[in-house]
Amino acid sequence: MSPGLRVLHVVTGLHAGGAEQQLRLLLRHLPAGIHCEVVALCEAGAVADGLRADGVTVHELDMRGNRDLAALPRLVRLIREGRYDLVHCHLYRACVYGRLAARLAGVRAVLATEHSLQPGVLEGRRTGAAVRRLYLATERLGRVTIAVSEATARQLRTWDVPEERIRVVPNGVDPAAYRVAAVPRASLGLPADAFVVGAVGRLVLGKRFDVLVDALALLPREAHLLVVGSGPEHAALLAQARERGVADRVVLTGERDDVPALLATMDALAAPSEGETFGLVLVEGLASGLPVFWSSGPALAELPMQEQLALGRGGSARTEPTAAAYAAALRPLLTRRPPRTVGPVPGRYDITRLAPRVAAIYAELTTLPDPAPISAAPRGPLSHRSTAPASPAASRKAGASAPRPAAPAPRGVGLEAGSPVSAPRAAEAASSRSRASGPPGGSERAGESPVSGADLPQAPAPAAGSARPEGPARAVVAAEGGRRAAVPAPAQPDADTESHPPAASAARASNVTASHTRRR
Repeated sequence: MSPGLRVLHVVTGLHAGGAEQQLRLLLRHLPAGIHCEVVALCEAGAVADGLRADGVTVHELDMRGNRDLAALPRLVRLIREGRYDLVHCHLYRACVYGRLAARLAGVRAVLATEHSLQPGVLEGRRTGAAVRRLYLATERLGRVTIAVSEATARQLRTWDVPEERIRVVPNGVDPAAYRVAAVPRASLGLPADAFVVGAVGRLVLGKRFDVLVDALALLPREAHLLVVGSGPEHAALLAQARERGVADRVVLTGERDDVPALLATMDALAAPSEGETFGLVLVEGLASGLPVFWSSGPALAELPMQEQLALGRGGSARTEPTAAAYAAALRPLLTRRPPRTVGPVPGRYDITRLAPRVAAIYAELTTLPDPAPISAAPRGPLSHRSTAPASPAASRKAGASAPRPAAPAPRGVGLEAGSPVSAPRAAEAASSRSRASGPPGGSERAGESPVSGADLPQAPAPAAGSARPEGPARAVVAAEGGRRAAVPAPAQPDADTESHPPAASAARASNVTASHTRRR
């Protein structure tokens, strides 16, 4: 391995979601000298295959659920053996476990990208006070949180994430990727002369694709609906289409890896979701030259007013998330189909402009003074699957890799009492209780958000006058030698529930390797 910056990206899963696809695109465009690997805590889906095809090593931790605490020491061991200089986390569960594991493994440069935080909702699921406490507790273990929009940054501030720890770097697209030939309509069961309304996303309630099925029933028969994506609402959408008498005009493709070519098949893109933290598919639609109708999307709502007005002149419009509103917006296009034109918006979100900004944050974090480390990096058998595309020798199986030089033991002591991680010996008793309870069985359904409903990891309310978790605040104990680190276990869920940073200069981004000094 040539000298450079070694980065591990920790992500909850690698199905074809927006955050996962954005990770793959970022890794394709980071400057030379940054070597990235990825670990999926649970399922490795279509994006994992794409990453491996790109030449990226993908590890699979085989985590069984949000409360599979046994995954923590495995992740710590993976980070220690990989001798990574920086750990970058994506999505809630990966942020909770990844930040903690990185610090226990002795990695000081830790950051996360917040893809999905909205008021009262995280990754499409309602949240309560306990989720917020755990989020903030583990956020303190990192140095920076990247928000994908100003709306997300505002919510981070509302959750009391310090302003100095927030950076705004929008999601990006590769505009050239959308200049492709269309998928033949006949292969999709669509008439050649049909007006095709398209939608892209996971088939979950929050995307509101049911609105489009109802809107289709209000449009002339030449209108068809093409929905790209998979998820738990697949059967419900088909049943709704039958009830509305439009089943012969609805096509659900399932998960696909040729989204640009499918966008080229469409005549308009519709996105009735009311809760988007960015709205990447809107930018993708514009990159394909489509008129876009949307209900929520900071990617467009945060544009300068002149660019928003230009969108309107091109036929795009923000639309109320009702069937009547979408039918009214789409109906004029059936008789007057606008030509495909690509405006300036995709260029604003060109990944070749945005990836160097992320690289500049990497450079910043790896040249700052070290924070106080956390005591006790767990040792023990490593149990995970790893796939490196370069050669069979590069793939590491559990217990099959040659020993690496051990990283220096962390110096210093644990965090202060009451912090998310401390190191009391008294936590050993709590460990036995945690192991006895065990993680719940089962995993998320294919196509759903990796953070599912009441299974969000949650922090217990702090006990007054006590630094030790009690009751549901069990602790898993990770041992190294005679030291022990207590990690708060998830509690039961609640019942309810452009100020951009200075732009990264090209020189700074390109000097990541030159300025980096390996610390371990």
